[in-house]
Amino acid sequence: MRIGAHVRAGKGLVPALDHGAEIGADVVQIFTQSPRMWKPSQYGPEVLAAYRDAQRDHPGVSSTFCHATYLINLATPDPELADKSRACLQANLATAEGIGAEGLVLHIGSHRGSGFETALPGVADGLLEALDSVEVVDAPCPILLENAAGAGDTVGRSFEELAQVIDAAGGDERLGVCLDTQHLWASGVPFTTAEEADELMSLVAATVGLDRLLCLHLNDSKVPFGANKDRHENIGDGTIGADGLAALLGHPDLQGLPAVLEVPGDGDGPRAEDVAAARCAWQQGLLLRG
Repeated sequence: MRIGAHVRAGKGLVPALDHGAEIGADVVQIFTQSPRMWKPSQYGPEVLAAYRDAQRDHPGVSSTFCHATYLINLATPDPELADKSRACLQANLATAEGIGAEGLVLHIGSHRGSGFETALPGVADGLLEALDSVEVVDAPCPILLENAAGAGDTVGRSFEELAQVIDAAGGDERLGVCLDTQHLWASGVPFTTAEEADELMSLVAATVGLDRLLCLHLNDSKVPFGANKDRHENIGDGTIGADGLAALLGHPDLQGLPAVLEVPGDGDGPRAEDVAAARCAWQQGLLLRG
């Protein structure tokens, strides 16, 4: 398993790689623009190419993931918001593609009471439109649909819903899935014993398919099981606990995947000690599996 961390990109993006290396991360995740603003950051082709070169030659960090802007809502019934969301997703994906990212993680959004089935065609169209809008540099950068914590009218609160989104998009091979441990816990899916982890991975296999599971977000939880709130905590300090995370991290089907920390640290994101705690939980999980 490759342990990673969400880090600040910095000017020109390349500092993200050095920041990741400083805290011992194998993988980094970055925002391609401010996560809470619509206006995309503009990067020239020379900046994107410089990042690809730096990533290829970096001695410590093996790959980069990007996270799409939080404002994007492909499921909205509001036409104006839908248009802004589609344009923003396309801009985010273009940058992710340009730097050679392994995936762009996306929160699908909320249908705001219109209903999942009503929102589904627009979600699928928005995803396909974005995927078809970018110029592929080396290999297509997939959009990774993240499971939601289950609050309000969010889309993707279960793997069954994520599978329906992928099916509605024609099973496009450029769509994958990112499993967030805190969101899973908050949405009421248990995984803190080997038996529960086995059941979870069987569910993933039966719905979205293990071949689409390309990334983990490794987070403890500030809120209790089933709280339906997106609140991350440092590994071992939350209601899941290091032991609970270990039961999942040791599962054979997850080995080799990147596991990206999105924890608060001391207020400025993952630290070296958080990366070390994640590796410890993973190693503990391997021991649990014998």
